[in-house]
Amino acid sequence: MKHGTRDATRRPGPSPAPLIADQPGGTTKVSSPPAPAALRVLLLEDSEMDAVLIRHMLCIPERDVRVTNVATREAFEAALSHQPPQVILSDYSLPGFNGAKALEIAKRITPLVPFIFVTGTLGEEVAIDMLKQGATDYVLKSRLTRLVPAVSRALAEAEHRHERAQAEEKLRRSRDQLRALTGHLQSVREEERTRIAREVHDELGQALTGLKLDLTWLAGKLGATRGLQRKIKTMSGQIDATILAVRRIATEMRPGVLDNLGLAAAIEWQGSDFQAHTTIRCKVTINTAEFMPDREVSTACFRVFQETLTNVIRHAKATRVEAHLAQEDQSLVLTVRDNGRGITEKEIAHPRSIGLIGMKERAAQVGGEISFVGQPAGGTTVTLRLPLHPKAAIASDQS
Repeated sequence: MKHGTRDATRRPGPSPAPLIADQPGGTTKVSSPPAPAALRVLLLEDSEMDAVLIRHMLCIPERDVRVTNVATREAFEAALSHQPPQVILSDYSLPGFNGAKALEIAKRITPLVPFIFVTGTLGEEVAIDMLKQGATDYVLKSRLTRLVPAVSRALAEAEHRHERAQAEEKLRRSRDQLRALTGHLQSVREEERTRIAREVHDELGQALTGLKLDLTWLAGKLGATRGLQRKIKTMSGQIDATILAVRRIATEMRPGVLDNLGLAAAIEWQGSDFQAHTTIRCKVTINTAEFMPDREVSTACFRVFQETLTNVIRHAKATRVEAHLAQEDQSLVLTVRDNGRGITEKEIAHPRSIGLIGMKERAAQVGGEISFVGQPAGGTTVTLRLPLHPKAAIASDQS
């Protein structure tokens, strides 16, 4: 026997005694504790007798319980869409419709609402399968005394999940804000380094070059005085060394080759410079078609490569490094391998591994990812994968 939608409202029992508080001047003020909000229950049940019995069992003296009874799939979907309940009670066997399909619909429309089967028979295998599919609990109609405890427990668990989801969302937003701030600071730092490198190279370089020209002119005016000529020669050598130091400092701050010739040339230059200043052989292989990554992608890739080589010097105890830059579909992939001692899982997860954390953040800022794999005495492999056309992963105006 099928029925349409029925609303049943259960009113709470006698109200608790009012609270009386003394007020200034000898007057009194009567107040009552706020009544809890009505509990909205959606009952999917085609038996009127069972529906009446279930409503009776849901009489909770301290709370108003409002039960909406539906018996068809159409009425069930309409009730879920119109005003989502706080808990769903459903029979399993229904004419032309069953509890498994009802659970599927409920999880699609109201995935966070607890779903409890209230049924006459439910085999153990079916019950376990329904719980795996997302049902919260099941109560046999022959043991309806379990209904109120089951509903109370389901509501408490739902509230706990809601609070946990809120906490996770708050944590995610905090992380996103921190990542956005980190990205902004990195961008500002790169711009500042570029500006300072340009000024150091141009201003100090020009000043030192002018000073050397003056010394050369002065040497021609002083004649053949040996002592003065030796002094001028020494000063000229010091100026040459200072010019080289200025160029080195400017290059380390922001290599001009990265901006002028592109990422591939910058990676090759860095590998050659690394090999020239260490005893570690560095082989760089570029296997890409002509492409122009975004400035942010190029900077992130180059800085990760620099940090990787720095880690090789400090920790790897390696004698050989191989770097490979390639384009795979719409991604840029940089792989760096060394033959050192191999990084450990403990070192990768250590909170003080600032260099590794910095590389992860640089990759994340442009929507990329990086992995570190080490083998004992078998070296370390660093794999960086960056999108060639990154999307803005983090909105800077998140609050």
